[in-house]
Amino acid sequence: MPGNRTMHALHYDTYGGGPAGLKDFDVPVPSPKKDEVLLKLEATSLNPADWKLQKGMLRPFLPRKFPYIPATDVAGEVIGVGSEVKDFKAGDKVVAFLTPFTGGGLAEFAVAKESLTVRRPSEVSAAEGAGLPVAGLTAHQALTQSAGIKLDESGKEINILITAASGGVGHYAVQLAKLGNTHVTATCGARNIEFVKSLGADEVLDYKTPDGAALKSPGWSKI
Repeated sequence: MPGNRTMHALHYDTYGGGPAGLKDFDVPVPSPKKDEVLLKLEATSLNPADWKLQKGMLRPFLPRKFPYIPATDVAGEVIGVGSEVKDFKAGDKVVAFLTPFTGGGLAEFAVAKESLTVRRPSEVSAAEGAGLPVAGLTAHQALTQSAGIKLDESGKEINILITAASGGVGHYAVQLAKLGNTHVTATCGARNIEFVKSLGADEVLDYKTPDGAALKSPGWSKI
């Protein structure tokens, strides 16, 4: 465990500025609270919310306390645990979501709530795992809560339309939807049609074509 060591991190200390507003600095390695794990980070991904936070677009809901280290979706190795952590130990490879109130992903180390951390299977790379939390959970919630799809195929058969199916949320949504009793129609750019087909979509339309724009397949639930 790092003790009193410092780490490199990127932060911003005011709203705006884009990438140029990020500054490299040294900060103490955080210490895990009783319900947290300390991670040595191996990969971090960025989401649209990260640049919206920096621009101040979400200020009414998520005000910043500066300086702020951005990014919430991370993968890494557990190197320390809080006193009440039961399910993780040093050496575990994990994926975690850092709440947007604290951020912390653009750094060498970060702390994550045990409840927002899961083990990463050996066949999933750190980069792949770090791309999962926000996009994957958004897709899962849209399918199960908004569209009412049961991912164990126990629900009634429905047709579902997934737009932007080659994007971050979309490519997870296609794969998850096929776990349910669904016929998936997807739209994406022409260059990504074969990719989306490989994810399991039943039909894939170029969104720029007349068929893609008109979305002629009947009876869709749309996410």
